[in-house]
Amino acid sequence: MKKRHPQPAGARGAAIEALCRWQGSGRPVDGFLEPLLATLPARDRQLAKQIVYGVLRHRQYLDHVIAMMASHPLRKMKPRTLAALRVGAYQLLLLDRVPPSAAVNETMRSLKAARQPGWLLGFVNGVLRAMARDRKSLPAPDAALADGRPLLNHPHWLLDRWQRRWGTRIAEAICRLNNTAPPLVLRTNTRRTSRDELLTRLHAAGCDAIPGAHAPESICLRSFAGPVTGLPGYGDGLFLVQDEAAQLACLLAGPLRPGGRHLDGCAGLGGKTASLLLDAAGRVSITAVEPDPRRFRLLRENLARLGLSPQTRPFAGTLEQFAASTGEIFDTIFIDAPCSGTGVIRRHPDIRWNRQPEDPDRYQNLQLNLLATAAGLLAARGVLVYATCSLEQEENHQVVQRFLADNPDFSLDDPRRLLPESAACLVDDHGCFHPLPGEAMDGFFAVRLIRDPGL
Repeated sequence: MKKRHPQPAGARGAAIEALCRWQGSGRPVDGFLEPLLATLPARDRQLAKQIVYGVLRHRQYLDHVIAMMASHPLRKMKPRTLAALRVGAYQLLLLDRVPPSAAVNETMRSLKAARQPGWLLGFVNGVLRAMARDRKSLPAPDAALADGRPLLNHPHWLLDRWQRRWGTRIAEAICRLNNTAPPLVLRTNTRRTSRDELLTRLHAAGCDAIPGAHAPESICLRSFAGPVTGLPGYGDGLFLVQDEAAQLACLLAGPLRPGGRHLDGCAGLGGKTASLLLDAAGRVSITAVEPDPRRFRLLRENLARLGLSPQTRPFAGTLEQFAASTGEIFDTIFIDAPCSGTGVIRRHPDIRWNRQPEDPDRYQNLQLNLLATAAGLLAARGVLVYATCSLEQEENHQVVQRFLADNPDFSLDDPRRLLPESAACLVDDHGCFHPLPGEAMDGFFAVRLIRDPGL
């Protein structure tokens, strides 16, 4: 018989329930949160998401404080108890706009609605009320642990890995940035408006919007917290949500030429498919491959909203399945490969807790298989762009090195001539586009590979 979950009470109940269902799953938290948000009134949805993301961004700190205040060890607490304590602690310690009384009372109401036993209600209530009473004397979020390590809210293995690569200063700066909410970045649909016109509409609606730092059609909303669907121009398809790093990576494909054959081999929700079409020198068409049914549906919806469906040939299946079904050879192939996602932890805070030390090596095998399949579909003089949102060398430089060793008819092409002059600093000494996470940009990696017709 299918297990029945309790109906969550309000934003706090939904947050607790989502965290309970997510814990230990290794899957994205949004897959557990979104169905619960659909049951809430509109005013509670944003708060529930803010709490879930806030708990995940500050979990180590919250657990540190809870351990100080609770008589029971965290490791022996039931998942719902610990989730409720984290939700309450986040509101009390890091969410200024929620009064302490509301943080405690609403969290307790959600536990009561979940039919938790009286002794547990008393325990959680006592811990949260003590925390509310003593919160001015509790450690700050940037405090240190007993062993001297700063509370950076990342697993030790990941911090150690980054410290070995970049040193303590850069590694800790990345962690601290990941613990803050990112800006919302848009890509203008230049088929329907200009960036200046879109900025004017956003300003008229009271949005704090500025041009992006590097990508020519980007707009950064520095303090936007509502649903994207509520922004002016969303329903008219005037923009898509896309970080500047991803927008710049699409430029590595070069302007797609009309009459050419072009392929997005890992299309996802269609953001890069759309950017490739919008960056093209003229009207071109792209074959977009996506195996996941939910993503495939959203891919088609997003391209339809942007008015780009007539230029897209969607294929529901894996790249390997597509290769087996077609005799086509392509001039341009873009592979935004599945990866560990360590460059976008700021946007997806669950990634830091979902990943394991062996994951970069595991993803490398998948990425090399995708590149091998793509190479079999690429024409002479063709361009193959390989991209990830990972910071890990196993998924980036090592993948490129192994691919080039196995495919001597390919060479690495310097992408600087295709990028805006201001973005040249984001290309590393190996000729790879590789920005680290920054205030208004995700961590990313992309290379432009050319097939030499003479080999």
